[in-house]
Amino acid sequence: MENKRQRARVQGGWAGPVNNRAASCAASGVSGARNQPSASAAQSWVRREEKFPSERQFVFKAPEEVVRKAPEPKRIEKQGVYEISTLPSGISRIHLIPGFIDLNEADWMFEQLLQEIPWRQRAHIRQDLSYDEPRLTAWYGELPYTYSRLTMKANPDWHPLLTMLKDRIEDFTKHSFNSLLCNLYRNEKDSVDWHSDDEPALGRNPVIASLSFGATRMFEMRKKPLPYRFTESCLVPTLTISNSPGLQADVFSSPSWRCHSLSLGSLPCQEENNDYTYGQIVHIPVDHGTLLMMEGATQEDWQHRIPKDYHSREARVNLTFRTMYSDSEAMRA
Repeated sequence: MENKRQRARVQGGWAGPVNNRAASCAASGVSGARNQPSASAAQSWVRREEKFPSERQFVFKAPEEVVRKAPEPKRIEKQGVYEISTLPSGISRIHLIPGFIDLNEADWMFEQLLQEIPWRQRAHIRQDLSYDEPRLTAWYGELPYTYSRLTMKANPDWHPLLTMLKDRIEDFTKHSFNSLLCNLYRNEKDSVDWHSDDEPALGRNPVIASLSFGATRMFEMRKKPLPYRFTESCLVPTLTISNSPGLQADVFSSPSWRCHSLSLGSLPCQEENNDYTYGQIVHIPVDHGTLLMMEGATQEDWQHRIPKDYHSREARVNLTFRTMYSDSEAMRA
């Protein structure tokens, strides 16, 4: 008897048979009292699940705004005449002639230009800070030339080789030139930043003839942002190609560059704060002996540069022939 009491004290009520516990609980009414809150909570939880389903359905809605993407750069390598844009300012046209100077002849000319042109590194001033140009230059012409707050003195003493090259380019292009800016890019670290040859002394829509010798460098162009007045409907940069006598013209694979014009409709045409993000980019690898002509509204609507190169490059000489006007002549040009 004593052992039974001890077992009850140690093990509690659960030590007895299950059936006996259930019967005793039912008899005492304890089980019903304890189960009533649980049933109420279960019913509340069911109602909550009916109100808030466990699996929510999400519906994706595409943004209503038109997402603008920067256009892929276009590349020009084959010789031909390319109309790269048509805007109210006019047609921007470039003419690429690889091999304008024969390879053997170009090698000899390149060595002569390196040795006999009076190359000089000039200093620029920007925001009251002076820095050296990352290239060497020389100027030839009856008039001085001013760009980026830097003035190069008049130099009418043309080197005979430069005079011969000027005559050859004039015979081919049927344009006349009276001035020449020579650039020497000594290695891959030399460059010229984005700019346009649009100084007032060059007149409106100047023709620039760029002749290159030496290492191949990438000539890059980018479209200037359209002014605010072209907001409702404007033209995007387009490309058309025409053959010159004896020349083969290249055609871009992109159909959009074969169109003469395309209205953007409701797309925004103007850029804010000189934003070049969505402007068209053109890449032109310029080889030894290549002539590149920039005509029409190219200087008004486009910028160009020779960027620094990540790969090792030998020296490159670039001759840019142009026509300079005096102040009074520039107003009439």
